[in-house]
Amino acid sequence: MSKPLLLVLGDQLTMSLATLKDAPETSIVALCEVADEACYVPHHIHKIGLFLAAMRHFAQALREKGFQVHYSALDDADNTHTLIDEAERIAHLNGCDEIWVTRPGEWRLWEAMQKRAHRRLPWRLMEDHRFFTTPDDFSQWAKGRKQLRLEYFYREQRKRTGYLMEGDEPVGGKWNFDHDNRQSINAALDFPELPQHRQDALTQAALDDAKRHFGDHMGSLDNFNLPVTRRQALVDLDHFIDHGLADFGRYQDAISDSAPYLYHSRLSAAMNIGLLSPHEVCEAAEQRYYEGDVPINAVEGFIRQILGWREYVRGLYWTQMPSYKGANQLDFKRDLPAFYWNADTDMRCLQRAIQMTIDNSYAHHIQRLMVTGNFALLCGVKPEALCDWYLAVYADASEWVELPNTLGMVLHADGGLMGSKPYCASGKYIDKMSDHCQHCRYSPKQVTGPKACPFNSLYWHFLETHAEQLNKNPRMKLIYGSLNRMADDKRDAIRQQAEQFLNQLNTSPGYGQLHHTAGYHSKESS
Repeated sequence: MSKPLLLVLGDQLTMSLATLKDAPETSIVALCEVADEACYVPHHIHKIGLFLAAMRHFAQALREKGFQVHYSALDDADNTHTLIDEAERIAHLNGCDEIWVTRPGEWRLWEAMQKRAHRRLPWRLMEDHRFFTTPDDFSQWAKGRKQLRLEYFYREQRKRTGYLMEGDEPVGGKWNFDHDNRQSINAALDFPELPQHRQDALTQAALDDAKRHFGDHMGSLDNFNLPVTRRQALVDLDHFIDHGLADFGRYQDAISDSAPYLYHSRLSAAMNIGLLSPHEVCEAAEQRYYEGDVPINAVEGFIRQILGWREYVRGLYWTQMPSYKGANQLDFKRDLPAFYWNADTDMRCLQRAIQMTIDNSYAHHIQRLMVTGNFALLCGVKPEALCDWYLAVYADASEWVELPNTLGMVLHADGGLMGSKPYCASGKYIDKMSDHCQHCRYSPKQVTGPKACPFNSLYWHFLETHAEQLNKNPRMKLIYGSLNRMADDKRDAIRQQAEQFLNQLNTSPGYGQLHHTAGYHSKESS
């Protein structure tokens, strides 16, 4: 009888995983804590703590289900600390004749595993059916299309799943209620407090190990509150459905100077590692609409993020890699601004977005797109630098979701494959959607001068610099019309303001340059 090793990765913590289904009784399940996966970018310590604690809890749940589990811990003396080598070591140790694994979340692992498919100890790669679509499904949808736009993909998924549908028509008569979801922040809003998760002995030990081995990575575990078990993730889901969903839609683009979560669900990390399924999350939201408790714009906007956007970026990732990762259509060359690692900037919106990231390993989508992302776009930060930063600092960042969002959506580096135009904006957008500017030394109303918001001159400078590539874009016609009508002396002053700012901008190749050496510490050096 076959005796496979069932390798379960840290973002595959679900009993419905293809690797675990119909497995022979002789199977050995392997979960591996390896330093390579924690250090190839300097992951936030909340992210590392989440993976260690959730993996250990899942191993315990597997044993309770009757599986035979081999768990490689960070401190095991014989741990090879590379995922592929460690899986093969465990397989040989247990006399396994094959390694089974479900599609990982990164191309680099997928490619490495495929190369081993025909070796003496073969790897069998299985499709990940935890999503609504597979890469093959997306490839079929994309075939023959000149543009791969989210809206058309999303409509097809609505029809296929039946979410918020009445026959062939969308509930409420529209596919998209974005127009109702653009309200800005106001002082009267009262945001729900997140549930506080109890840390049992297994979680505490995992966090202690994270602190001991990776204590020089970004963040502190003193305020760690991510769900590390399915039960805790379900508590977060219920809490959002009860207390956040009704107001999520209209305020989903608002930015607060003091509140990191607003009405956002903060469920993406739990979904991305397998503690929640996207199906049950969408069904819970849809059910609340049909019960009459929440408005259609909130539920549709939320489901679109999961059924539409999440599936769409994953499809793009798997059908465009590996060449996608090297795209840099606007030829950006700047290293990441140094303050992205420590929030040491006098620009209030950036300081708060980055400090919230340092504190919580979280920032909501508008902070990522229109604050840290918009600034990086306007400054011409090279894609690999910004992509590595987003992958490192956010607990929900797997490469399949992070890379298209950063390279395509934020930096427009894919030449418009994802977005029909760059998401660039001046300080006026941030002033409209947030309460940052009242706390800032800069004025969003001034374009030049010592108190002018840097976003303003950088915005016009970006448009001028890339006019040859962007001015033929029909969605940019009005903006370039304004630029072309601008008086020469004003354009000169704006150009000088922006270039002076960029020349004084400190950059850093990485977190380790600011914080000694980020990385794994062995038992001997701890």
